[in-house]
Amino acid sequence: MTVRFRRLLISVLIASTGLTAPARARQATLAHPALWPTAASPKAFTDAKTEALVSQLMSRMTLEEKVGQTIQGDIASMTPADLENYPLGSILAGGNSAPGGNDRAPPKAWTDLIDAYRAKALAKRPGHTPIPILFGIDAVHGHNNIVGATIFPHNVGLGAMRDPALIRRIGEATAQEVAAAGGDWTFGPTVAVPRDDRWGRSYEGYAEDPEVVKSYSGPMTLGLQGELKPGQPLAAGHIAGSAKHFLADGGTQDGRDQGDAKIAEDELVRVHAQGYPPSIDAGILTVMASFSSWNGQKLAGNHSLLTDVLKGRMGFEGFVVSDWNAHGQLPGCSNVSCPQAINAGLDMYMAPDSWKGLFDSTLAQVKSGEIPMARLDDAVRRILRVKVKAGLFDRVAPATQGQFDQLGAPAHRAIAREAVAKSLVLLKNQGVLPIKPGARVLVAGAADDIGKAAGGWTLTWQGTGNKNSDFPHGQSIWVGLQDAVKAGGGEAELAPDGRFKTKPDVAIVVFGEDPYAEFQGDLANLEYQPGDKTDLALIKRLKAQGIPVVSVFLSGRPLWVNPEINASDAFVAAWLPGSEGGGVADVLVAGQDGKPKRDFQGKLGFSWPKRADQGPLNRGQPGYDPQFAYGYGLSYAQGGQVGTLSEDPGAVAAAGSVDRYFVAGRAPPPWMISFSGAGAVKAIDAGAQENGRQATWTGQGPGQLAIQGPPVDLSRQTTGDMAVMVRYRVDAAPTRPVTMSIGCGEACAGTLDVTALLKAAPPAEWRSIKIKLSCFQAAGAKMDHVTAPFVVGADGALTLSVTEVRLASNEGDAVCPK
Repeated sequence: MTVRFRRLLISVLIASTGLTAPARARQATLAHPALWPTAASPKAFTDAKTEALVSQLMSRMTLEEKVGQTIQGDIASMTPADLENYPLGSILAGGNSAPGGNDRAPPKAWTDLIDAYRAKALAKRPGHTPIPILFGIDAVHGHNNIVGATIFPHNVGLGAMRDPALIRRIGEATAQEVAAAGGDWTFGPTVAVPRDDRWGRSYEGYAEDPEVVKSYSGPMTLGLQGELKPGQPLAAGHIAGSAKHFLADGGTQDGRDQGDAKIAEDELVRVHAQGYPPSIDAGILTVMASFSSWNGQKLAGNHSLLTDVLKGRMGFEGFVVSDWNAHGQLPGCSNVSCPQAINAGLDMYMAPDSWKGLFDSTLAQVKSGEIPMARLDDAVRRILRVKVKAGLFDRVAPATQGQFDQLGAPAHRAIAREAVAKSLVLLKNQGVLPIKPGARVLVAGAADDIGKAAGGWTLTWQGTGNKNSDFPHGQSIWVGLQDAVKAGGGEAELAPDGRFKTKPDVAIVVFGEDPYAEFQGDLANLEYQPGDKTDLALIKRLKAQGIPVVSVFLSGRPLWVNPEINASDAFVAAWLPGSEGGGVADVLVAGQDGKPKRDFQGKLGFSWPKRADQGPLNRGQPGYDPQFAYGYGLSYAQGGQVGTLSEDPGAVAAAGSVDRYFVAGRAPPPWMISFSGAGAVKAIDAGAQENGRQATWTGQGPGQLAIQGPPVDLSRQTTGDMAVMVRYRVDAAPTRPVTMSIGCGEACAGTLDVTALLKAAPPAEWRSIKIKLSCFQAAGAKMDHVTAPFVVGADGALTLSVTEVRLASNEGDAVCPK
């Protein structure tokens, strides 16, 4: 069916209904299956042996056991013992969940915990049908949850490779490492098509164009799962996958996470659906429904898409799982009650901390008929079918569980290194690359920071706080460059600040975005380091000394870096390469024969912006005007000249900081720090000139240190379990009670008592504390209207210094003061 004919058919279908305006609005969320591509799960998915076993199991299961199969809880909110009374079908470890709350837990701690859940699920009890649990985890770029695992480049880089065969090998290596650590199921492949790079999850997509996504989804599915075979489970070392997020998570307006894709059905089909048929045809066992909406209706409650299109037109025989408590966002639903979702076609609720209440309500809704028994049975059949094909009834644990030498195995690291090299995109080269043999090379910036190169979804959800020691098998970009330069007969010096001991022949400056994950990475515009261009200053300082500069840019998306490109002699988009930094050196540095190990082969999967105000920038759209077009990428074999680029960022307003309140000695716009009442605040030196503030309460009346500004909405950050992080020092202990609050307008505040916290702090010692936003919400703060994210109040004497106040991910270290 041609695009033109599809659009015509849509218009005819809608116009012929003669609907009123409100009805047409509802029609905008109703999919027409005939317009969608066809697909079909392989016959090996529903072979007679599998279906007979499923039918036998269902004939023995109680209603409670069937309901339990449709619910998934998180290890942070339930114990193995809970399975005795709540026979859930699946357990997951979310982005910040780990054994004992230790996100650096060793592999054995993971397998022991997973085995404990398995044992309870399979324990013999009167009236109980033993059904194995399906253990799921987010292996976003390798088994990124475990110290020592191979961390592959994020998808934004893999898309630049244009190499489906390598994608399959990455899937195979990832599956082997997840299985070795006890996992049954990963929530991937991600087949999103990000259309606005301001979205904080853009790096999870392969490209802005569905052609790349379509070419990768099948191979990645086969890499993770292997080929389905009739009457047989997945082969050893393979795990179940989940194509996600159905649908148009990458098409939301303004790139807003969990937002609304306000697009016609034609675009939904043509752009955002293309990754699903190849994955379904390859045998994907599960599909994850998106948090987001299509024309105002949440995907987790859209019957026409989940049932009529996905399970009908596309012939998907596996089960549909929701995202993290996404069902609770449906109108009329809560986290603990949502019959609308399962009736729309959802089969398994991801209810990490709401599983108990959801179990009780769902059971009652089935008994009352609000959820038809036929719908429940269909969901359970699909879930059990997946468990049979995943091999859960053939073994207690994965056959390769405990083979911890698979984590960071040399063969897997070699695959990752190859992927790094193939993902690099050369934007500019004025003859400085490759680095010549025998050169004296300065390496500056963040070259020796594997955590920054790995980005979000690395050991923790947001990927923050990681050190090189957390990657015992990894190699930083610096170490890779150092080895390559030495092998070529040269010398390499590391100086993060660019202050060298011996003047180099060339400098390599590695810089870019700090780690982030969903919603924390959402941007107002695409300018890199707006208003505080420290990396540009470093490049210019080196250039002023007559040193050629090669810039290696780490980012989860293209950003407006025209000033940095102009200041550089060569500019390389390295994306988020992960733990194998040697792959960068393989392309940048020549050996003694004068040639590097590899040429550049990466091509842009995302259009590079000419201005910072170019939010949606995708090939084929009206007025398409990028700085570097989709598919662009220079090489040594095919060079090209890049002239001086415009440094006009376009029509961008000063972007206010939603999550940084006091950093580097100042409150960034729109925030202001002040003291009112009995006391004062002054600037202090705390490791750097005037980078802190010291507040003194005299004790002669109430006083208040506050950071205030216009209202901001922190409700999403609150549900995302973020925390206020404060780096502080108690210089004089409090003599009377002290509170910390989040202000939300007149007569509105969430106030917590922090007296004990400050009294317990050793005097004159810098410390950090994370306090959950949810604590302030529970105390009364309206998180959708925050006007003061940090307020400390006291009416007794107190001297308190701070150097940093910002939002941070709860990595098991955030608290509610008691």
